[in-house]
Amino acid sequence: MVTQNLSTAMNAKILGSGQETLVLAHGFGADQSIWDKILPYLADRYQVVVFDWCFSGAVKDPGLYDAAKYSTYDAFADDLICLLEEMKVNFSVFVGHSMSGMIGCIASIKRPDLFHKLILVATSPRFINLEDYEGGFELSGVEQIFSSIESNYEEWTSSFAALVIDPIDPESVEKFEKSLKRMRPEVALTLAKTVFSIDYRDMLEKVTTPCHIIQTKNDIVVPNSVPKYMQSKIKGESRVKIIDTTGHFPQLTAHHEFVEVLDAILADK
Repeated sequence: MVTQNLSTAMNAKILGSGQETLVLAHGFGADQSIWDKILPYLADRYQVVVFDWCFSGAVKDPGLYDAAKYSTYDAFADDLICLLEEMKVNFSVFVGHSMSGMIGCIASIKRPDLFHKLILVATSPRFINLEDYEGGFELSGVEQIFSSIESNYEEWTSSFAALVIDPIDPESVEKFEKSLKRMRPEVALTLAKTVFSIDYRDMLEKVTTPCHIIQTKNDIVVPNSVPKYMQSKIKGESRVKIIDTTGHFPQLTAHHEFVEVLDAILADK
């Protein structure tokens, strides 16, 4: 990936003109449209950076995603650092959803000068259960996800979207489903293997940037034991806020409360 063209390749843009800069990073299967409900409000108050990761179906060049390169989160963290440098964004508040939360943590370890707060939304350092750790998934369940993606991607996108987003919000379910369908099936499969195979628990003790962990009351992807675990392991100051909604996408299903939480975090200097 050519660094000087990264912002164009990743559809990056800056909205708003506030003194505080927020960087919004979407997770697996999504694109920057996942922030549409909250973006108008945030842009009225802050300078906001949005972009699409290279795996997103919104990215025009399919050659940007290389499965081997992006088999760990480190390459994503390097892209984030390069993107912020190119856009001359310094000392920002990073808002990372799902996998992007851990990507932000890794980037903050490499370049702590670029971030003064990390807001980790529905984030997990490991998704597979161990004897002494509840990640939310058994290995057999994860292998079934891989098999479903490989055998019938269209069907899997519909069932997965309905599983991870509160079904009482069909508009949001449809929005995420459409985003998933824009991903190429082979990209979705290799990225899913990366996401569900990672174990970055040992990274947490290296994170010194203040962290605010936002979790929903009932998330089938990330159990409530995970934010508590993360808070206990993160070296820097960390706080947990539980939003009273169901599912993995509070920015969609509880966007008013989500914005209120962001405002409260940003008002706390």
